[in-house]
Amino acid sequence: MRLFVSEGAPGSLPVLAAAGRARGRATELLISTVGPEECVVPFLTRPKVPVLQLDSGNYLFSTTAICRYFFLLSGWEQDDLTNQWLEWEATELQPALSAALYYLIVQGKKGEDVLGLIRRALTHIDHSLSRQNCPFLAGETESLADIVLWGALYPLLQDPAYIPEELGALRSWFQTLTTQEPCQRAVETVLKQQGVLALRSYLQKQPQPSLPEERAVSNEPEEEELATLSEEEIAIAVTAWEKGLESLPPFRPQQNPVLPVAGERNVLITSALPYVNNVPHLGNIIGCVLSADVFARYSRLRQWNTLYLCGTDEYGTATETKAMEEGLTPQEICDKYHTIHADIYRWFNISFDIFGRTTTPQQTKITQDIFHRLMARGFVLQDSVEQLRCERCARFLADRFVEGVCPFCGYEEARGDQCDKCGKLINAIELKKPQCKVCRSCPVVKSSQHLFLDLPKLEKRLEEWLGKTLPGSDWTPNARFIIRSWLRDGLKPRCITRDLKWGTPVPLKGFEDKVFYVWFDATIGYLSITANYTDQWEQWWKNPEQVDLYQFMAKDNVPFHGLVFPCSALGAEDNYTLVKHLIATEYLNYEDGKFSKSRGVGVFGDMAQDTGIPADIWRFYLLYIRPEGQDSAFSWTDMLLKNNSELLNNLGNFINRAGMFVSKFFGGCVPEMVLTPDDQRLLAHITLELRHYHQLLEKVRIRDALRSILTISRHGNQYIQVNEPWKWIKGSEADRQRAGTVTGLAVNIAALLSTMLQPFMPMVSTTIQAQLQLPLPACSVLPTNFLCTLPAGHQIGTVTPLFQKLENYQIESLRQRFGGGQAKVFPKPAVIETVTTVGPQQIQMLMDEVTKQGNIVRELKAQKADKNQVAAEVAKLLDLKKQLALAEGKPLETPKGKKKK
Repeated sequence: MRLFVSEGAPGSLPVLAAAGRARGRATELLISTVGPEECVVPFLTRPKVPVLQLDSGNYLFSTTAICRYFFLLSGWEQDDLTNQWLEWEATELQPALSAALYYLIVQGKKGEDVLGLIRRALTHIDHSLSRQNCPFLAGETESLADIVLWGALYPLLQDPAYIPEELGALRSWFQTLTTQEPCQRAVETVLKQQGVLALRSYLQKQPQPSLPEERAVSNEPEEEELATLSEEEIAIAVTAWEKGLESLPPFRPQQNPVLPVAGERNVLITSALPYVNNVPHLGNIIGCVLSADVFARYSRLRQWNTLYLCGTDEYGTATETKAMEEGLTPQEICDKYHTIHADIYRWFNISFDIFGRTTTPQQTKITQDIFHRLMARGFVLQDSVEQLRCERCARFLADRFVEGVCPFCGYEEARGDQCDKCGKLINAIELKKPQCKVCRSCPVVKSSQHLFLDLPKLEKRLEEWLGKTLPGSDWTPNARFIIRSWLRDGLKPRCITRDLKWGTPVPLKGFEDKVFYVWFDATIGYLSITANYTDQWEQWWKNPEQVDLYQFMAKDNVPFHGLVFPCSALGAEDNYTLVKHLIATEYLNYEDGKFSKSRGVGVFGDMAQDTGIPADIWRFYLLYIRPEGQDSAFSWTDMLLKNNSELLNNLGNFINRAGMFVSKFFGGCVPEMVLTPDDQRLLAHITLELRHYHQLLEKVRIRDALRSILTISRHGNQYIQVNEPWKWIKGSEADRQRAGTVTGLAVNIAALLSTMLQPFMPMVSTTIQAQLQLPLPACSVLPTNFLCTLPAGHQIGTVTPLFQKLENYQIESLRQRFGGGQAKVFPKPAVIETVTTVGPQQIQMLMDEVTKQGNIVRELKAQKADKNQVAAEVAKLLDLKKQLALAEGKPLETPKGKKKK
């Protein structure tokens, strides 16, 4: 067989990817690259590529037909769903895509001019993937449809700007396919590192495509969704609604300690252990602890047995160096920064079951046990190592305390263990122009005896484990790609000891002056932290049949969790629980650059609480921009926009209106509801969106699940706006009944949103539930159907606004404060900066806000409202007073404690 392709011909992408999949299963395949003007099919009058010439002498010159042929050679069986996708690709996708690519590449148009042509098709793919809750178009495994659509879309979607933010399922699908080796090779062959410009010559020779027929596009996707609901779906939703609270499972208080239960879902969640020697910035928080917290809170709402743990990683050179800088002992540094970390996570409302540390006897015991088992089974090697030693500091330098030029890509700030730019592993002595990060002198190479984990000997076990684990798991595409690239390059023995004093001792004669390296023992910290939580820790960590382990981290931690610890555990042969779902984020940047504590650039965890912005607003925005699939950036302007539009005008506005209508029109008592067919359709649609939310969170697609909440809120706002209960309430008895139905249904939507919000904004969730006096079962369990949890006659509490508007002057002040050049003095100099940017008008606005909030607090206290609700409003008042004091240049008052009577 001979496959003819051409550089710059879009159709060559899918056929090369399909051919790559079929390699080894077909007869010998010769691939020839020809010019776009070359006629390779003798009976065609115009040039045509791609073309597959079969051994029989016949030709296939349809892209889909060629791809289908390669798939059939691979043993693939045709199915109806795949055929439907291929028909849709030809009739719906290609006309729109051809026009979009022509606009982009030939005419040079950008942005919405291009995206507008293809948005409807992209949304269709995203909705289909989300609804069937499968990673691929036709099910759990890759099909012909995936390769054909991927190849068609790649020239456009390789620029992330053309994947709309809200289409998370499409993004995940596209990235999964793009990281596969056959697809990567196809891209290299066709585009030759030129990107879409490689297609220009080919497209210029094609006739200009006609624009696809215009169709009315609604800004409200729910109308299109509602039209697809069947009568049966509506009836099921109404039945579930009418059952109400009685259909909820009985509330089960969390046991202490939390332990797995046979026959039930047992979820073990870890977030990567932060280094103790620094203060986490916003990127650290979203990459690990906050993402894991959302999933842990969701798991508890599902009543799964859930244990969520984290802790500080306290051993190593980083700690020794920090202690030297601050004139403290390593233990004192660990104690100091462990407290700082714990306080930051407490302020962010991270719901750890335990937040531990690695400097414990349990860490030593478990690490040494795993080491002994590996040693006894022949998985530990001994060898001399040439290391960099700083003569000025009189110490061997750990990899992360050497910087130099990467020998592979030339990046000038590569670390001694890995280059952050190209991702390749480095031995420190390979660095060009190495420098000691402590004193900046040039280290010398010296030799020392060390122990190695024999990764090549464990590689087959790792491959077998990955082969069983990855199918059907929720490893993120970047995690799969990183581990695959390590295995493709071949594993090498990895040193597991260091010439340090501060670490887990090596229990071997001749190595008494060495400790284990973090590559080996940091991930064992999860086990020791659990062992400090319960002496029954092995029920979690030696129970792979009954425990689902989810591990959250940024992508730079993937090799430790997806390769090093699994190899150690598999070699120890002690039935350890290994990661089933490895969830890795990309990086979060700050505005136009990186976070830097030394330069005062970016918001760090201990600073967020000094901004006057509540923790839940920080949680919301970080989760909204969570770097899933690609790096994202924190932006003060965007934070203001998201707070004022999504929280204040959308979510907050709807929940406040729904509650206020109950208070104002019905004396705080939920009215009777007589549902019309339109109301019933709304029930069904909200149930559909709720199930979509569940599907997303079960797949740990956290950012997209947050958008489901905002979608339901928009439906609620639209429902109120269309039905206008404030008009019906003034009319006849029938009119008042209609107003009651709309109000009752709206306040029940608000109740549902309060529980859906709990994983994302726990304090706001608690405030809403207190205002609505939501029954405890509805606060503690999230069902898969929309239920009537506030029946007619239910008395709600006092309703007050949930969110405050962020003003431009506030944001500009914070942007300047965290933009660099902050002096390293305490108290923080932000007070001075804020004073200079606030004028009399803004001060008067703040004074008015303080007065308004003070009245709210007094009213709540007079009504003897719920303590939690009062506390939340008092906290808002204190925040406003703090902002006013800063604006007026006054010193902040220290809160005074109450005198005991």
